[in-house]
Amino acid sequence: MMKIMPVDQFQPEDFKTPPIQAGNEIEAAVDEIIACVRAKGDQALMEYAARFDKAEISAVEVSEEEIEEAFRACDEGFLDTLRKAKENIWAFHAHQARNSFTVAEENGKVLGQRIIPLKRVGLYVPGGTASYPSSVLMNAIPPKIAGVKEIVITTPPGKDGKVAPAILCAAKIAGVNKIIKSGGAQAVAALAYGTESVPAVDKIVGPGNVYVATAKRRVYGIVDIDMIAGPSEILVLADGKSNPAYVAADLLSQAEHDQLASAILVTDSEELAKAVQAEVEKQLNKLPRQEIARASIENNGKIIVAHDLYQGVEIANLIAPEHLEICVDEPFSYLGAIESAGSVFLGRNAPEALGDYWAGPNHTLPTSGTARFSSPLSVDDFVKKSQFLYYSREALEQAKDHIVSFANREGLSAHANSVAIRFGEEL
Repeated sequence: MMKIMPVDQFQPEDFKTPPIQAGNEIEAAVDEIIACVRAKGDQALMEYAARFDKAEISAVEVSEEEIEEAFRACDEGFLDTLRKAKENIWAFHAHQARNSFTVAEENGKVLGQRIIPLKRVGLYVPGGTASYPSSVLMNAIPPKIAGVKEIVITTPPGKDGKVAPAILCAAKIAGVNKIIKSGGAQAVAALAYGTESVPAVDKIVGPGNVYVATAKRRVYGIVDIDMIAGPSEILVLADGKSNPAYVAADLLSQAEHDQLASAILVTDSEELAKAVQAEVEKQLNKLPRQEIARASIENNGKIIVAHDLYQGVEIANLIAPEHLEICVDEPFSYLGAIESAGSVFLGRNAPEALGDYWAGPNHTLPTSGTARFSSPLSVDDFVKKSQFLYYSREALEQAKDHIVSFANREGLSAHANSVAIRFGEEL
């Protein structure tokens, strides 16, 4: 049962789900897997598929025939949903595209910045207890908009040696170039270092279990990564007019993800708090993933009764949740006060699932309180910036004395000389 607590017992540190951390045993296992993939390439991926996924595969790359088979297996209604969701996600992220700029100033100065897409990125798509075609769209569309030329997906095969049809269809619709049958730390290693079938990438994005997270930490520096995600989180800020059944359903939509997931209600109404508490129990009994959701609710589910909703906003900012719902009649009046949240869902008709699948904003979001300083996955994650500058001789001469003064102040005489020597003032 969700615990109800008064606001004076609130401690922010009690509400932050920790990022995935590995012990020494897991770290050693990941190091061994990475070394094996670097040494044996595709052969290691096939051996690990047999060992961990119980799948016998003769090739690690998904063939065009397998993709065609996946499209035949998926009904047209779902394919239409994927295509329309792609349109929504594309339309939102297109606004994030950046432009290079050049500024020409007096006396022959030219300054600027170039926006350069990464050459190749890798997307990790989890398997396990569920299949997530939505994550394929969310992770693949921003790099397409950024101009990334090659997108590679890795995802664990089923025991039949195949990838879930929904994943393959979403990947094809999103414009993915290559799909690899591999999961776990071995997939991350393959993306970072390359194998015969897997090209080495510049950046790896996407969530995974503790082995995946540990492997991403290990290869960071060889490649870039998006984040080390923790368990999913939702905080619902609701007034006394809210429908308790709706609020409970929204809380459970995250609780069913993971036993470690966090579902929190902050309200100014003790009556709503008790009604939601009862409604959560009622709805839990109907969920197919009841065992997972119940563990999440009992371990991490909390209801905080605040003095008013403005205090509720302060609590939300301290927790910095991955998902924040503001269930009131005038939600925009609170939006400006929200400082730390991955994605904000406004009003009584914006359940978190709307963002997971359909609306357009990304669902790969900062967790574990990192919304205080980090952002949702975006087009920015798939570009790099390079600066350039040009000075005429006249412009450099005007700056000469200032540069020499700076360099001498820092004790870097060769720096000073590299400017002075151009004007016959060698130091």
